[in-house]
Amino acid sequence: MTTAAPHLNEAQKSILRAFSCVNTKEMEVKLQEYISRFFQSQVDAEMDKLWESGKWNEEFLDGLKNAHYRTEYK
Repeated sequence: MTTAAPHLNEAQKSILRAFSCVNTKEMEVKLQEYISRFFQSQVDAEMDKLWESGKWNEEFLDGLKNAHYRTEYK
């Protein structure tokens, strides 16, 4: 049985090209850190937007402290 390879978008191809140049564990770790920092900055920017818009505030955060969003299983 054969399975078709998934279609990769340009960003995914770019990441694969970058990792193809990695030849040590140290380089791998550094590249992963750079990618992590990029996504962390994206999340920070979005959180700042929520805070500035008023959708998130101290009251909302206090409400999250006691929130229970887990799915109940029977």
